[in-house]
Amino acid sequence: MGEDMKPEWSDENNPDICSSVVRKGQEQISQEMSIQKGSRFQKRATSAPTVDQLQKGVLNGERGFLARAITLIESNAEHHFHEAQSLLQKLLPYSGQSIRIGITGVPGAGKSTFIESFGLYLCSLGLKVAVLAVDPSSSISGGSILGDKTRMEQLARNPLAFIRPSPSGGKLGGVHRKTREAMLLCEAAGFDVILVETVGVGQSEVIIREMVDFFMLLVLTGAGDELQGMKKGIMELADAVIVHKADGINKVLADQTRLEYNRILHFLQPATKGWETKAHTISSLQNTGIAEMWGAIKKFESIGKKSGLFEERRKAQSREWMRSMITDQLLFTFFHHPDVKQKLPRLENEVVSGEKTAASAVEILFQAFMQKEK
Repeated sequence: MGEDMKPEWSDENNPDICSSVVRKGQEQISQEMSIQKGSRFQKRATSAPTVDQLQKGVLNGERGFLARAITLIESNAEHHFHEAQSLLQKLLPYSGQSIRIGITGVPGAGKSTFIESFGLYLCSLGLKVAVLAVDPSSSISGGSILGDKTRMEQLARNPLAFIRPSPSGGKLGGVHRKTREAMLLCEAAGFDVILVETVGVGQSEVIIREMVDFFMLLVLTGAGDELQGMKKGIMELADAVIVHKADGINKVLADQTRLEYNRILHFLQPATKGWETKAHTISSLQNTGIAEMWGAIKKFESIGKKSGLFEERRKAQSREWMRSMITDQLLFTFFHHPDVKQKLPRLENEVVSGEKTAASAVEILFQAFMQKEK
């Protein structure tokens, strides 16, 4: 068969049935294979940026370097710890210029919807907004969905916004253990407003209160049953209570709920000295109440800076950050102690089988830990 001819099995009486042709192939000299038989494919290793490169990239506001810097400080790998601390030390003088806002709320209150509307409003004012959203980690697999970028699609596309979802890692208070460090990196990158979204309302929300300047609590309409389930402690931590989804048929009920909350807040001790915590109605769908909320936050900042309370709170946050790091370091040192690692499985089995009490097992472990430390 010649070049570009019909295949031999084609029907000569019906040439239109077969539209394909067969072309004569050309033999080419193949390159010598360098992969040996039985070898596994390995992904080409990319060189990680140095601390100096990360510092330069973060200070230039480059999102890629900021994301990699946050990944470095969130790493649990021991060899990343010193690099992360070196980076934080270099960037520390460039931090502290933003306003830090914590946002929590009851399930279904629409935290992500509010953050997107609020963030887009701030971006429209020319402000750079960083969102540190914390997703709950599974107690079974340890994984998280990390769907905040999907839920905040419009804000994620805004060039003035940066969204970083992180797993809670089982941390109480619904914040990642490295959220403080991530805030410092975002501030060094030039972001004006840092929004920290927590997992949800809980008794340990005091942790987020200790790392932000302004703390918002999102609630839904219908104060009756809602207030019964609300912890008094979380109410006393809030600088503002937001009755969310105040639109459509919920508008009238939202106004009633706001009045109910204001009556209760009047009798509670305010979270910030010299500031009266109030309830506000907001609709993220209609963008009503967003500008007023930002005005209240700016007023809070102005009052706090004039009275010196703002600086006081920042110093208290630094002290709490140090104590939190001490706790984390002690836990790490204890569980990585060679004698503790050796004795722990056996003692756990003895406690589970009822042969030994938990207190006596803990005492043995600490004796082993302290003995070696001496």
